[in-house]
Amino acid sequence: MAPGDGGARHPKKGRRVLCQGVKAKYVFMQAHREEFRVCAMCRVLRVNRAGYDAWLKSPDSERAKEDERLLGLIKHHWLASGSVYGHRKIAKDLRDLGERCSRHRVHRLMRADGLRAQVGYGRKPRFHGGMPCKAAANLLDRQFDVTEPDTAWASDFTFIRTHEGWMYLAVVIDLFSRQVVGWAMRDRADTELVVQALLSAVWRRKPSAGCLVHSDQGSVYTSDDWRSFLVSHGLVCSMSRRGNCHDNAPVESFFGLLKRERIRRRIYPTKDAARAEVFDDIEMFYNPQRRHGSTGNLSPVEFERRYAQRGS
Repeated sequence: MAPGDGGARHPKKGRRVLCQGVKAKYVFMQAHREEFRVCAMCRVLRVNRAGYDAWLKSPDSERAKEDERLLGLIKHHWLASGSVYGHRKIAKDLRDLGERCSRHRVHRLMRADGLRAQVGYGRKPRFHGGMPCKAAANLLDRQFDVTEPDTAWASDFTFIRTHEGWMYLAVVIDLFSRQVVGWAMRDRADTELVVQALLSAVWRRKPSAGCLVHSDQGSVYTSDDWRSFLVSHGLVCSMSRRGNCHDNAPVESFFGLLKRERIRRRIYPTKDAARAEVFDDIEMFYNPQRRHGSTGNLSPVEFERRYAQRGS
């Protein structure tokens, strides 16, 4: 369609508009009314001239204005989550602010604006198993629904890619609130890595004697140093059955979120950059903000705060 004539050839800039809604086509026509004849654009875009004229005379509907306002809030919460939240969690954020909107409406607005939850990719290096003769009993036995804080913890570690080489992250998670109560990073997947993570958890939470610490049967968890640390701090050792990742599902779930939403989206330029990103995700987002299905869609910190209020 050449400017000023009635040809039927599609304008190059308007090809994508053909697949959009009527309002988007009206907006396109208004923006290009000096380049193309209105009647030609109506024919190419398959819209009614009377409808276009009526649209020019009427202001935006209240619904459209409200959608625009909600989209601004949606973008704010999507960016605040590191671009990882989907429409369900953002809808809950908005309802917490007192907004009256369904998750279906949030989904529609996010889809129209190209906002979506992040997904990642798979692959991890292999780690060595421990000695079966040193494995502890599976005392936790998949009893992940804990009724009090600091009565059962779970630990594991994973890898992070950087251009300077591998980094390894070990965490300790309180099964009550799913809060990461201790973590450590090193460039070696050794016993010191997991002991440092557990030490940070003990220092931060100061659990009573008898707190259960669950892990897999990896070599770092069957080591003498790990066992000695547990005994010296009054902690009780529990281990998954050999080769059964579901026995430590909460930590596997946490690592799945971390990798899908953060780590797998890039290879970090330096080890310090990876450490800074992990700190930001755990301490600034996951613990205080990220909603968790097992805690009634509350963040770990908020879940513990409400528990403390009920007990006071």
